[in-house]
Amino acid sequence: MSYSQCFTSKSRRSRFILLTLLTIFLILIAAVSISLLVRTRFRPENSGAHRVPTEAIKRACGFTMYKDICMTSLMEFPGGMEAGPQELVHLSMNMTHQRVSQALYDAMALAAFDMAPLSRSAYDSCMELLYDSHHHLAQSLATLLSSSSSPDDVLTWLSAVVTNQDTCEEEIDQSGDAYLKPQMMSYFNELEELLSNNLAIYSNQDFSAISTQNKKRRKLLSTSYRSNEFPNWVKKSVRRLLQVPAFEIQADMVVSKDGNGTHKKIGDAIKAVPNYNPRRIIIYVKAGRYEENVKVDRKKTNVMFIGDGVGKTVVSGGRSVYANYTTYSTATFAANGAGFIMKDMTIENWAGPEKHQAVALRVSADHAVIYSCNISGYQDTLYVHSQRQFYRECDIYGTVDFIFGNAAVVLQNCNIWARKPLPQQKNTITAQSRKDPNQNTGISIHACRLWVTSELYPVKWEHPTYLGRPWKMYSRTVYMETYMDDHINQAGWLEWNGSYALQTLYYGEYMNNGPSSWVGKRVTWPGYRVITMHEEASKFTVAQFIGGFTWLPPTGVSFLAGLRGK
Repeated sequence: MSYSQCFTSKSRRSRFILLTLLTIFLILIAAVSISLLVRTRFRPENSGAHRVPTEAIKRACGFTMYKDICMTSLMEFPGGMEAGPQELVHLSMNMTHQRVSQALYDAMALAAFDMAPLSRSAYDSCMELLYDSHHHLAQSLATLLSSSSSPDDVLTWLSAVVTNQDTCEEEIDQSGDAYLKPQMMSYFNELEELLSNNLAIYSNQDFSAISTQNKKRRKLLSTSYRSNEFPNWVKKSVRRLLQVPAFEIQADMVVSKDGNGTHKKIGDAIKAVPNYNPRRIIIYVKAGRYEENVKVDRKKTNVMFIGDGVGKTVVSGGRSVYANYTTYSTATFAANGAGFIMKDMTIENWAGPEKHQAVALRVSADHAVIYSCNISGYQDTLYVHSQRQFYRECDIYGTVDFIFGNAAVVLQNCNIWARKPLPQQKNTITAQSRKDPNQNTGISIHACRLWVTSELYPVKWEHPTYLGRPWKMYSRTVYMETYMDDHINQAGWLEWNGSYALQTLYYGEYMNNGPSSWVGKRVTWPGYRVITMHEEASKFTVAQFIGGFTWLPPTGVSFLAGLRGK
């Protein structure tokens, strides 16, 4: 090769290297620019100031609590300025889904960092909640695009996403980590507002055609389910699952501590359940005390647990906030997978009142049924976290806020037991945490019985018990046709912190009975009411509040669809 040829070849290589470096540099610049755009696109001061929102955007955002960011985000999102009212519902949900995806992607970068145990607990809980939210939003988008769109389903999932974000931020705050908290909160910039806006835009749309179809369907299903009666279309094999002893049922898996089963541990049986299983999987847990912290995650759907009976099949744990766990992660048994059913088991957290928050059972599963179970703890016993849940013929024991969370839940024909708390403590049965007025959530306690345990009975006047207190701004709880023993304080309800939420909460009592049911000296808060109208009380029944006609009959569980008096 001649010198000139060599020089030319070297020059070409040099130009190639320079072009390659320039290309890489431009790609990096573009990547950084896109990242900055994603992080700032929804900030009013950075975009949209010179644009005027359309009438459709103004109307959609008029329903929201965060109107400025609503209009800015919809104007800046592709297609927003051309969209009509129905298209804006899809755009809002799509935009929110992308924003949750971005937050999830950003937060994943922290997984490899060394963290203190409490910080790791908070981070892991938060990541689980973000994944669940991502899934719920994808579900909602898919349902909107299908011909069988169900407003009740989508409203439930969007309400759960708002709850998930609130719980995630609480978990991070509870960690007290000086590095983790600002990092995670920077990833959540304006996410809470966008989630709330998305829920408001969806919940205020006109779904009259679909609602009419659902009403017709409910009318076809409107048999009164009492005692052990079941509708004709429920297969006998399904009915029997909740009516016969466990040993007579053909289970898919058998858990037995002595090795006479398919698994020795409940957790191992759950791992063997196929992901997103469409059919009912039955796990029979034989009598014994299982010291496990059990989790049925979102992918394990349609799982049913059957034990040998309350006090015989016991799942026990002692996690608490005093042992470097956040409240969410203290649960002895946690159920996230849709279609979850549990029967004839005891779930307990033995941490004791001195350890404060210590959850026995946490349920985030949609269409969950807990039947004939014992749920035992002290503070924060039963965490009805999110989505639609039904509890029947259960015994629930606790002290402070021992039925809490933000599900749409009905407890029916249950015994609710107040226990002896720490010195100077008061008992509060519920602490409902509805944060957004558009959420379809609340705690309905229907046809139950409120009792006092033998340990509390001698000192019940030293530790007054209240029906509930408002954990969040729009807290919603009702007691209907329920027996109240004489341990309930005559005021009925307790403040959370001064006048907080007293204007915005919804607390109601309807046709209760027993020594403490007299409402003459109840609180006089603006949000409290003595319900006198059948129509108002009916909104919190199985049929209306959790849409029980559409999903409870196939489970075979007994339930009262309406009020007992009708």
